[in-house]
Amino acid sequence: MYKLYAFWSAPKPEDREAFEEYYASTHVPRAAAVPHLESIVTTLTTDGLGDAQPVTYRIAEMAFADRAAFEASTRSPEWAEMRGCSGDIIERFGVSLTVSMGEEVVGKPTNS
Repeated sequence: MYKLYAFWSAPKPEDREAFEEYYASTHVPRAAAVPHLESIVTTLTTDGLGDAQPVTYRIAEMAFADRAAFEASTRSPEWAEMRGCSGDIIERFGVSLTVSMGEEVVGKPTNS
């Protein structure tokens, strides 16, 4: 699997409800429509480790069969629409987006 992780910063408290509505009703469906996508998982991060606040507000994980499938996806109109939507979110809600990608490596717990 080749995965893309999108890390969103938090909107202002007064914008959270509108952000969540737009994210769920507009952005996630656009992301889910991207060709060659195997799965998409989104997480609203509510807890940090110990007493720390979470570093990110939302994380999206998009999984593709391999890097070639991901790259093919990036050449699609659906990808361009999703990217434009990301820009709209950044402009409308004043949030930031950081993206990282890479090959999935599965490890086995040592205590099993």
